[in-house]
Amino acid sequence: MNKLFLQIAAILGGLGVALGAFGAHAFKPALEAMGRVETFETAARYQMYGAFVLLIIGILSEKFPNKLISVSGYAFLIGTIIFSGSLYTICLTGITVFGAVAPIGGTALIVGWVCLLLGIKGK
Repeated sequence: MNKLFLQIAAILGGLGVALGAFGAHAFKPALEAMGRVETFETAARYQMYGAFVLLIIGILSEKFPNKLISVSGYAFLIGTIIFSGSLYTICLTGITVFGAVAPIGGTALIVGWVCLLLGIKGK
């Protein structure tokens, strides 16, 4: 198993729960005032997706030990950080230009899925 991906999955998952709770409670009035509740929820949801897929990749890396599985994990990590991070940044700063960064993270997530497919197929 790839211990690094498992550890990162645990960190992302824990932070996802904490940020989701923060957004649903303490930060909710501010998010509502900015009209960013959905944006924050999307960021937290995709962060949790990233945590789950990294957990799965950490486990799959033992059964499918090849470079594409590893590349997939890094693509998911980078994509999750960029995608969710840009959305969190919009919510916290109100600077909407960060929305232009989100598609870069989304593209990395797509690359992660393609690499995962090819890595499993190549075994």
